[in-house]
Amino acid sequence: MRSPQTREAILPLLAETFREHGYEGASLSAIAHRTGLGKGSLYHFFPGGKEEMAAAVLTEIEAWFEARMFRPLREDPDPAAALRAMLAQTDAYFRSGRRICLVGAFALSTTRDAFARRIDAYFAAWRDAVVAALARAGVARGPSLDLAEETVTAIQGALVTASALQDPGLFGRTLARLGARLEAAIAAA
Repeated sequence: MRSPQTREAILPLLAETFREHGYEGASLSAIAHRTGLGKGSLYHFFPGGKEEMAAAVLTEIEAWFEARMFRPLREDPDPAAALRAMLAQTDAYFRSGRRICLVGAFALSTTRDAFARRIDAYFAAWRDAVVAALARAGVARGPSLDLAEETVTAIQGALVTASALQDPGLFGRTLARLGARLEAAIAAA
């Protein structure tokens, strides 16, 4: 494997290292092995060390979700299409339940303290974007909030359960049920 030559090229490798080992378990040796870079090169790209690496990965995740999911949920003139697209993007991003949510993993570990504001913002942005789409589709505020919380919670829970049971199909089935619930709420509005 050829070593990445830019900070941007390193980020996906860092993300997978953190997914595999967690923040605490992702030693510089494990990171160096995954990226093919020596510790000196890693510090060249990330002078703040592992914390800067994790922060950069979170920034990339936040940007991806904002561009591909949250903004369309808030702005697409067809909110039902935006919700369907969100579920499709969710399935693709989490590789049909075969990839854990790194932000969720950070939320459940001692890493949470270092990145609490960002973790909170990620989950709140997802919930609020779903609320915005449902509200634009005519669903009342209370039911929109309930369904948005259920949606984000079910996605996160399905990722954990699919991994625990080694049944990635569970993730797809959960997304299908969520899609039906979202469509039903819009149809009833």
